Amino acid sequence: MEKTISPASARLQNLVSTLGPGFLVSVIVAIAAKFLSEHYNAPAMLMALLLGIALHFLVEEKDNSCTAGVDFTARTVLRFGVVLLGARISVELMMGLGAELIAVVVTGVVLTILFGLLGAKILGRGWRFGLLTGGSVAICGASAAMAISAVLPKNEHSERNLIFTVLSVTILSTLAMIAYPMLTKAIEFSDKLSGVFIGGTIHDVAQVVGAGFSVSERTGEVATLVKLIRVAMLAPVVVIITLVLRQSSEAGRLQGKRPPILPLFVIGFLGFAGANSMGLIPETMLGLFSGLSRWALLVSIAAVGMKTSLKSVLEVGGQAIVLIIAETVFIALFVLLAVTALD
Repeated sequence: MEKTISPASARLQNLVSTLGPGFLVSVIVAIAAKFLSEHYNAPAMLMALLLGIALHFLVEEKDNSCTAGVDFTARTVLRFGVVLLGARISVELMMGLGAELIAVVVTGVVLTILFGLLGAKILGRGWRFGLLTGGSVAICGASAAMAISAVLPKNEHSERNLIFTVLSVTILSTLAMIAYPMLTKAIEFSDKLSGVFIGGTIHDVAQVVGAGFSVSERTGEVATLVKLIRVAMLAPVVVIITLVLRQSSEAGRLQGKRPPILPLFVIGFLGFAGANSMGLIPETMLGLFSGLSRWALLVSIAAVGMKTSLKSVLEVGGQAIVLIIAETVFIALFVLLAVTALD
């Protein structure tokens, strides 16, 4: 007798055959990037991005077997990684830093995003680009760039701008990881203030940890905590962007379907953050969620890299480079001056 396949099984098989090749390629690229990162002391995000760009030929044709899976990975797996990122957040941990220092960090995030919007206008770049670069510099580098990009209205430059932003903040974070510990020692900051400066200015979490613990154990702990406060700003920033975009849509300034008031991945992020704050997530699960989040973001950035050609990234222009460097300098100067005043 011939075995019949149920409609559900048929749909599942079709889904696997459609999305599987692109997803598997993205995973392989992420594993290779992790290997290179661990053996050559290079940022894993940067390695995944560069390897992904090198494999752009796999998705150049729309009917390629990898295209659908790469699109799925760059979009859905990214949101999954952002959701699990919320498990790192705890209100109790953040409150231990003190109201003044929390205010410095939050103010730095808000002002840097506004600076990005203003700088983009002055340099003749679109508001999307100013928001994308300002948000990534202000909050948590590549992760923030991908989350903000997910809710921004798309145009022909969206993927190129995302790749440029991720590449830039990763490189700038690596340079800051080397330079900022030396700066804090030259200024003779205490371990706590050094941690606040490093955690409040470096873009990516991994580089914050590397820079902080290179100074001292105490500096590393404070830097990581401060960085988590910036990460916690991701959800409210995305919600505010979404609300503004909905209002703009109602006014007729943007075309197409309005974004939801609260994107599902932001709800998930807040849910995990709330559960962790209430102690509902066991310690062993926190490590698992944190690891899954890092891998999901790494796999998704590999997919984003594959979707974008190097030629298009190089066409982004000198003003874009000036803007993202200016944003990096701005947040560094703001936190430096604020921390010096509190010393």
